[in-house]
Amino acid sequence: MKSQDKNQKIIIKYKQYLKLEKALSDNTVEAYLTDLDKLFAFLTLEGIDFAEVTTDNLETFSAGLHDIGIHPRSQARILSGIRSFYRFLVLEDYIRQDPTELLDSPQIGKHLPDVLTVEEIDSLIGAIDRGSREGQRNCAILETLYSCGLRVSELCNLKISDLYLNEGFIKVEGKGNKQRLVPISPRAVSELNDYFLVRGEKVIKPGFEDYVFISNFGKNISRIMVFHIIKELANQIGLKKSISPHTFRHSFATHLLEGGANLRAIQCMLGHESIGTTEIYTHIDRNRLREEIIEHHPRNKRSRELYENKP
Repeated sequence: MKSQDKNQKIIIKYKQYLKLEKALSDNTVEAYLTDLDKLFAFLTLEGIDFAEVTTDNLETFSAGLHDIGIHPRSQARILSGIRSFYRFLVLEDYIRQDPTELLDSPQIGKHLPDVLTVEEIDSLIGAIDRGSREGQRNCAILETLYSCGLRVSELCNLKISDLYLNEGFIKVEGKGNKQRLVPISPRAVSELNDYFLVRGEKVIKPGFEDYVFISNFGKNISRIMVFHIIKELANQIGLKKSISPHTFRHSFATHLLEGGANLRAIQCMLGHESIGTTEIYTHIDRNRLREEIIEHHPRNKRSRELYENKP
């Protein structure tokens, strides 16, 4: 029997175990299996069979959830589902030792930023007045923040010479002057192209011509201005959550993970490094990375056909 077929049979038996022996509801069973898929995607990229997983492997996976900003309660839920699966494997004699026995749970009390829903992001961007140069710029700013999961400093320092829009990538300089290629969505590319149609109407001071986002003072836009733009839009739509540019980065990572994107791909997008290693993402094919992100980005799912068919 092929390994993939064998694994599928185990998953089917596990699903029956959850429904019949554990008497869990259909929704709870599906939630357990969805969280298990996150682990399987991680293990596939690492080349590890789930029956040979060690506690160290699971700690790396757990650290990755924390690394991309997943709330401790969500981390605990995901790990609970994984513990249930490995207890089942021991019970059914598929493995002898449970690798989750020594796996620590996250501290629930830790505060993390609010996460915006896709609808809230739609509302924020929809509240922008596109009739002004600043409005089209601000649309491009928010789409780029959410599409690429950028830090606000990375957004403010983004250069035109670092845009490879035809290829679907931008080059970003992150912490420690480390550069990375980041996939950018068709929707964000469209907003940037619309912004560039009006950007040339601004007076740009010498030395700032290569910056993407220009302020009314002719220089690259500041962190404070991006904070101000987002706060004003939140007040405009009556959003009660406390948000900042980082909220878009945090929401980006959370939505991608919930949508099924691979943990490693998300870490790579954010410019993070795994525990105890540096530059671990060089083995990930860039086109494969872009496909992974674009496929699972929620705003792309709903607007892909519109933007791909846009004249």
